[in-house]
Amino acid sequence: MGSEVLANCADVAAAFLAESKALATLTSAFAADDFAAPTAFKGWAADDIIGHLHLWNWAAGVSLDDAGAFRAFLLRCRDHLGTPQAWRAFELEWRSGLSGAALVDAWLTQAKAIAAAFRTAAPKARLPWVGPEMSALSSITARLMESWAHGQALYDLRGVVRQDGDHIRSIAHLGVSTFGWTYANRRLPVPEHRPTVRLTAPSGALWEWPGAGGSINGTATAFCQVVTQTRALADTDLCVEGAIAAEWMAMAQCFAGPPNDPPAPGVRGMRS
Repeated sequence: MGSEVLANCADVAAAFLAESKALATLTSAFAADDFAAPTAFKGWAADDIIGHLHLWNWAAGVSLDDAGAFRAFLLRCRDHLGTPQAWRAFELEWRSGLSGAALVDAWLTQAKAIAAAFRTAAPKARLPWVGPEMSALSSITARLMESWAHGQALYDLRGVVRQDGDHIRSIAHLGVSTFGWTYANRRLPVPEHRPTVRLTAPSGALWEWPGAGGSINGTATAFCQVVTQTRALADTDLCVEGAIAAEWMAMAQCFAGPPNDPPAPGVRGMRS
């Protein structure tokens, strides 16, 4: 059932590291020019995506180890939030211009360190973050989710179908639990009832989160793709019934930050 998510930091940290290693393996086949090729995710290159994950993995580790240092980092960030271009320039500066295979090595080394740090963290420990503070368990789950979501653009770039494992249940659970956040983030009233979500896991198991606002049925991979905005709803196998379910899936957002719209149909997908 849906409530049986990975309930401790050690398990989620292991899933995060496994996802990171799989992505590193994918990039091992990249030629030097491939790291600069634009992906279907806002035109970001592989270097932009790996560099982004590298920075925020590091930031999660700082938030776990030293709340004061993390808040100082946020103050530094505020000077670079004017445009997406300014922020990407900041990320490039932060990693000292590192790119290509050398960047992958640095990112994977950091991911291993972050996984080790969170492995023994108290799940309910409160950590500062960009928005509201979160638990240590939520923090490492967010790292798993972002690694999986941003990694999708690189799998698509290479025309590779990712083989998901049941650890994506934590991402699906995050998608369900941010139902209210999706509405509140857009300053919209939160419906009284969320839809029932029934998903087929990669293993074939059935996961279910009961609700009373319609229903969403399909594969766990497709649901995770929609709530992380790596696929348009129309490009998935999800069956959506009811007005609330349809409204939610049209704007679902399980990640922090200002409201983002999902990609248009046909925009995100594997390259032939």
